[in-house]
Amino acid sequence: MSSRPKVVIIRARGLFSEFRPDPKRLQAMIIKGLTLLTSENEIKQAIEKIFSPSDRIGIKINTIAGPRLSTLPELALALVSVLTAGGILQRNMIIWDRTNRELRDAGYPIQTARDKLKIFGTDNPGAGYEQEPYSFRNIGSLFSTILTNFVTASISLAILKDHGLAGITAGMKNYFGAVHNPNKYHDNHCDPFVAELLACPPIKSRHRLTILDALVVQFHKGPSFHPRWAAQYEGLIFGLDPVATDTVGWSIIEKLRSEKGLPSLKEEGRSPNYLETARVLGLGENDLTKIQIIEEEV
Repeated sequence: MSSRPKVVIIRARGLFSEFRPDPKRLQAMIIKGLTLLTSENEIKQAIEKIFSPSDRIGIKINTIAGPRLSTLPELALALVSVLTAGGILQRNMIIWDRTNRELRDAGYPIQTARDKLKIFGTDNPGAGYEQEPYSFRNIGSLFSTILTNFVTASISLAILKDHGLAGITAGMKNYFGAVHNPNKYHDNHCDPFVAELLACPPIKSRHRLTILDALVVQFHKGPSFHPRWAAQYEGLIFGLDPVATDTVGWSIIEKLRSEKGLPSLKEEGRSPNYLETARVLGLGENDLTKIQIIEEEV
């Protein structure tokens, strides 16, 4: 990792109309975020800095909380459009999560044709989990064959939200949806498990980019949707350093909590300590003062 990782926050005021975001503005947000992140003027050059033209890209979304707090189809498809403009073939991309049911409930059509963009869950026929568990430190899991067989490069397109056990769930914890037994990894505020899962070679070797969906942020009572504690933040957060990106996400949750007069996660005894574990494992930076944060509006 470079000494000072960069995290880019892009916001778009008035993005929503009747709970749906404007797809064109989402594309503009993604283009602005990726060009700023890579210090490139053109989206094609920005994409080429992160991915190879031969990469098969997995976009790991999060649809566990139902339609009001899942990665919106408008956002995932806007990302596909931008990647396509950057030279990635749609047939080399998959939008995926754990189950077809959760994907459908969140508004995604299941698509399995080889020559098109694919959208399906690990439980789709022909996918499933690996036969042999992968063991690494405290991790022992069967990984989704979508990750291990189809994907050469991974984007964590994750919902940013409060989490009663982990403190926050964001880009790193999104990979709990890539293994068969995430329930095993919730003790001790999910520490060290979130960090150690990211460090597992099937994930670490493929992860290239984190985009945090902060369009609506559940800043309290997460991970399920509670409208009283959800803010229309209208933001996307981009980073190549997965730890730094989640750390910036945490700071946004704390700011929203503070604005509503809520105690900090530390005061509630549920700081996301796995971010420090991740730093110790060499996965990225968790000190806000050592992260270059760029914030813009489109």
